[in-house]
Amino acid sequence: MKLGLSDEAFIRGKVPMTKQEIRILTLVKAQIEADDVIYDIGAGTGSLSIEAARLAPAGHVYAIERKKEAVALIEANGAHFGLRNLSIIEAEAREGLEALPSADVILIGGSGGHLEAILDSAARKLRRGGRLVLNCITVQTLAAALSYLHAHADLYRYEAIQVQVSRLRRVGPYDMAEAQNPIYIITCTKEA
Repeated sequence: MKLGLSDEAFIRGKVPMTKQEIRILTLVKAQIEADDVIYDIGAGTGSLSIEAARLAPAGHVYAIERKKEAVALIEANGAHFGLRNLSIIEAEAREGLEALPSADVILIGGSGGHLEAILDSAARKLRRGGRLVLNCITVQTLAAALSYLHAHADLYRYEAIQVQVSRLRRVGPYDMAEAQNPIYIITCTKEA
């Protein structure tokens, strides 16, 4: 399956979407295998869920999202791509994770201000050797994630990168760089 669907391939609304370049890096860092069980917490439009489900045709993706408009977009995108290995859970992340099977990969794109509680739940559900990938847009989310990882140094080995993507936009006879939001991507491997 090809990685990196164009942003235009997705049905969009007013819900934020993880853009193509960030999706590609996130999914490469996640190292998804064909039979993995994957959670996408704060799934938004489902762009990461869709790409993950395509990478794991023998696995299953659970898209956890609390906002009704976003849930409707994930459903529409799942149907648009004909995915049978995608389940949508409309719930707050902590409650939505409880009944799920253990995960090989957990993607966190949104936390609704409950990052520490979500990370505690994720730690219980993630298999040993599993990957946890967090996309942080704000410095506060980055700081909270790093603080958690430092406090749980025996649980995860991690690396973090900051990505800044600019796209060229035509302005008359010129091409001008249009910066996208910088994103911090933290990739964790569960050790204990």
